[in-house]
Formats: sequence, structure tokens, C-alpha cells
Amino acid sequence: MKVRQFGISRRPGKFSTQNLPPLSVRRPSLWSGRTSSMGTIVSKIDLAAELEAAIVAVRDAAHVCRRVQKNLANAATLEKKDRSPVTIADFASQALICASLATSSQIDAVVGEENAAELRVVDAQETRDKVVEQVRSVRGADVSPEQALDWIDLGGVTPDASIERYWTLDPIDGTKGFLRGEQYAIALGLIEHGRVVLGILGCPNLPGPDGQPGCLLSAIRGQGAEIRPLTGSGRTGATPIRVSDVQSTAAARFCESVESGHSDQGQSAQIAAALGITSDPVRVDSQAKYAIVAQGQAEIYLRLPTRKEYREKIWDHAAGMIVVEEAGGRVTDIRGHSLDFGHGRTLDNNAGIIATNGPVHDAVLEVVSRFVDVG
Repeated sequence: MKVRQFGISRRPGKFSTQNLPPLSVRRPSLWSGRTSSMGTIVSKIDLAAELEAAIVAVRDAAHVCRRVQKNLANAATLEKKDRSPVTIADFASQALICASLATSSQIDAVVGEENAAELRVVDAQETRDKVVEQVRSVRGADVSPEQALDWIDLGGVTPDASIERYWTLDPIDGTKGFLRGEQYAIALGLIEHGRVVLGILGCPNLPGPDGQPGCLLSAIRGQGAEIRPLTGSGRTGATPIRVSDVQSTAAARFCESVESGHSDQGQSAQIAAALGITSDPVRVDSQAKYAIVAQGQAEIYLRLPTRKEYREKIWDHAAGMIVVEEAGGRVTDIRGHSLDFGHGRTLDNNAGIIATNGPVHDAVLEVVSRFVDVG
């Protein structure tokens, strides 16, 4: 079966950023919890305001990631297994998002993929200087190296039962795609009481609603999903998105990871055949796969476990999951269980991921159970 890559046009557009106040200037908290008559904690979070904060933060990060990918990443870095370009962008992206959220979000805790420990050692000065340079390009020349590293470390929270609400962040999801000059995503999700309530995916190389490369997909629980151009301000240009209405698995399109280490592609091919799928699979890096399903450009995304003991990281799925669900789709693990974000940094109670447009989901679960040990 022929595999097609998701095509892109790499012409980054002009980007403007907003001037944000210093980290020390924080808005007073506007939310608190109250207890209902049934003893359930009811939140007063202004999710619309949190979405606006997330959009600004992800756009800041996307501006830097685009520039680093354009100027530093090339085929030679991938061939030599030189990860320095994505390392620089990864750290700068996390620093910028954490800095922005610290001034504009009411949620203090961020569960990020990175921490600044490796940048604090003496041998890391060259990389550290490049990270700081990228952070200063957005936050201003007066940002000190220590301040930039402290912003990165704001993402070092390990969630437990004492933390009711927190952001979870993957500053660059899809590192190989980034290095190849292809697809990657900046993924930011908001979790409350173990449930994802808001998500945003910045996909700098996926086409936006204006036809230009770069889009932001967002969702608030119960309010649907939208896509907007990567550049711009606020919610300008936002357009609702919806999964496809394909009812038959034979008519469905398959989406899976480029990297075979992320999902068992041999099993995926067997499952596709058993479902009667004859169209070529779309292989794309990162949570851009969720974006493709949410827009109705594919109906099935499988991430099958490559090791029985492996558990997915929460930042790899929080934002993408809610975008697909709010676009009308369905996301479960390979057993059909809802994804449980209430167990720290990993999805301890889940194995693998199945995301679909909804109508074909049960059929996919049934066929997956024939080929994968779901016990």
C-alpha cells in the first residue's frame, strides 16, 4: 500500500506579537471553587479568557519555532542525528508559553515536557545562549539567562490530587517532523479535576482556513472546536470545524505516525485491511493527526502500543483529544475506555489511542481487539 505524506507549503507568514507585562505583574485570581449541594466542586474558571491567554502564548512560541525550523533545521541535522535545532526551539517554546501564561492565565501550574536542568550546566552555554536569544526575540532584550531558564522550569509541576487545575504542555510535539521541515505541533491543554476542559494545537505547517501555511485549532468543553490562522490576533478568522460524516470503515481514511517507534505500523496495516480500507494511509508527525481527523480529512487515527508496559504522556494527547471530541469525534484507548488524565504525567489507566470521526469507532475497536492484546 502506498503511503502519502501530508503535503505542506513552507512559506511562513509575517508574525506580530503582543507586548506582555513582566513576569512579576500578575492579574489577581478571579476564580475560586464552591461546593454544590451534592458535594461536587464547581469551578468558576473563565474558559473564554483562558483560551485567549492560550492563543497568545502558543502564537508566541510558534513564531520562534518557525524561525528556528527555517534557519537551523535541515536534512544534515537529521542525518547526523543532531537534535540541537529542535532542542533550542523546544526550550524557547516552553519558556515563552510559561512566561505568557504566568501573566495572563489564572492557572498557576504547568505540567511541561521539559525542564532547564541540562541548560544550567557549564557545558551547555552555547545551547543556553541560543535559547535565550530566541526568548529575547519575543520577550525583549532585557530578559536575563536566569529568567529564561526560570520560565522553562515553571513547567516542572508534577500533578497530584492537591492540584485541581493545571496546564499540560508539549512545546514541540513531533521532533523528527520538525527536523525534516515537516509537521509538528505546539500542544497546550487545560485539565481540571482530571478532565481536559480546553485545548489548543498550533500547527505551523498545516494549511489554515485562509489557505496559508499555519493554523491554530482550539476547543472548549461543550462549545465546539474552531480553526483560525496561525498569524493574527485574538479569535480573528475563527471558523468552526467538524469531523467527517463517513459511516463505513471501507470508505474511511487512515492516519498514523510517521515514526514506527510510536505505533505498531504492521498491526495498523492488518487492521486497515480487516476494516476494508483501501485508501492510502496518511502518515504525519505529532498531534497534527488529531487536527487532520478533526477537520474531516481522515476518519481514523491509531496509536497502537509498541510495548505492553508503555503508557502515554498526558501532554501528547490532551489538546488533540478535546479538539477531536469537540469537532464531533470520539477518542478512547484501545479497550474503548475514556482517557483518564487524573494520574500524574501519564495515562496510567489507558493503553494506546484510537481517535475517529465517531460513527466508525465501535467497528474499529472490534477489529483492533482481534489483533492487539487489550487485556
